[in-house]
Amino acid sequence: MTGCAPTPEFLAAAEALGVQFDAGDLEKLQRYLELLLETTARFNLTAVTEPKQAWMRHVLDALTLLPVLDSCEAQRIIDVGSGGGVPGVPLAISRPRTQVMLLEATGKKAAFLEATAQELALGNVEVLRERAEVAGQDHHRLRGAFDVVVARAVGPLPVLIELTVPLAREGGLVLAIKGAKAAQEIAASKAALHALHAAVIDTLPTPTGTIVVIEKLRKTPRIYPRAAGEPTRRPLGG
Repeated sequence: MTGCAPTPEFLAAAEALGVQFDAGDLEKLQRYLELLLETTARFNLTAVTEPKQAWMRHVLDALTLLPVLDSCEAQRIIDVGSGGGVPGVPLAISRPRTQVMLLEATGKKAAFLEATAQELALGNVEVLRERAEVAGQDHHRLRGAFDVVVARAVGPLPVLIELTVPLAREGGLVLAIKGAKAAQEIAASKAALHALHAAVIDTLPTPTGTIVVIEKLRKTPRIYPRAAGEPTRRPLGG
């Protein structure tokens, strides 16, 4: 695909965020977008199909998380509901020494993520085809195992909290990329935060949205997350 080179708008916005690219990063990010948009022509991965928009709404949106990840020295992160790989793939490209798991339940999307990680030689990426409700109850490997859990476009915050907090270690963070209604979603999440033993500790406006920073205060009660589909059907506090 032609016309996928980094745009001046993206480069200026990344510089303003303080993002520094190592050799080869921009080429890998460009190839990732090419694969994403080429695959979207066959089956839906993203509603954004114009490269200029994709650099801002996908890559820059993902990279807005980097200052938080760097400040907490995250070594292991998981992208819940990774879909087409945002924010997980751009983060993995930008931080090759950070282990990144891409959690995606849909087979075609998980296959795309696996093929993309292989083509881009992302040795720090693992793709897991599984629902978040099941992963969160995997006490042997996944529950409480991650420094940071990231998510975008997974659902309303009360639902997202139940799907993500169990995967974070005690004292770890959930970084939820949200839009203009972030404050309303936080207000609706009091019951979920209380039940999951978590707290919103910051909201960070970015050029592309708002990052809601949630800290896991102590161990998650064993009943959470509930069975597959239950958090969406009956959100905590809803």
